[in-house]
Amino acid sequence: MEIDGQNEQSPENGQGGERPGQGKGTMHSWLRDLVVSVVASALIIIFLYQPVRVEGTSMLPMLEDQDRLFINKLAYRVGEIHRGDVVVFLYPHDHEKSYIKRVIAGPGDDLRIDHGQVYVNGTPVKESYVPKRFADDRSQPEMTVPAHEYFVMGDHRSISSDSRDFGPVDRALIYGKAAFVYWPMDQAGVVR
Repeated sequence: MEIDGQNEQSPENGQGGERPGQGKGTMHSWLRDLVVSVVASALIIIFLYQPVRVEGTSMLPMLEDQDRLFINKLAYRVGEIHRGDVVVFLYPHDHEKSYIKRVIAGPGDDLRIDHGQVYVNGTPVKESYVPKRFADDRSQPEMTVPAHEYFVMGDHRSISSDSRDFGPVDRALIYGKAAFVYWPMDQAGVVR
C-alpha cells in the first residue's frame, strides 16, 4: 500500500530527502540562527561578561601576564563589593587604562599595614593568596577608607602598583569582578 509518496525521494536512490524549495528554507534557518547567536553574544558581552587580558604580574600567582579571563560586569550593578574580591577598575589617574587588583578594605574600614602585615579594623588579615616569596615589608599609616571607596592591592606585593601608591579607588571606577580564566587552558578556572 502506497501513501502519497509521489514527491518523496528515498536516500537509497541517491536523490536525497530535499523537497523543492527546502534548500532555501535551510539557508534562512541557518541565517536566523546565526543572527540570534550574534545578538545573544553581544548582549552577554555588553551586559554580563567581558573578555579581558591581564597585562603584568602584579596578581601572581592567581593571574599571570597575558592570561585571558572573563569579568562579570553585572556583579556590582546588582550586588556588593566584598573584601577579597578581585576587581577590574579604571586607573584613577588615567581612565584609558584598566587595572586588576584584590579588594583589601571597603568604605569606613580602618586600615593599616605594618611591615607587610595588613590590619583591617584592628584585626590582622590572613592572606593565603599572597605567597611568602611575593610579600614585602612596606608599611602604611592607619587610615579610614572614605565612603564609596575601596583599598585595593595586588597579590604580588613586592611589585604591585596599587592603593598604597595611588590611594583608594572610587566605587564608580570599578566595573567588573574577575570571574573565570579561560586561557591558557591549563590554567582555566574560577578566580578566587
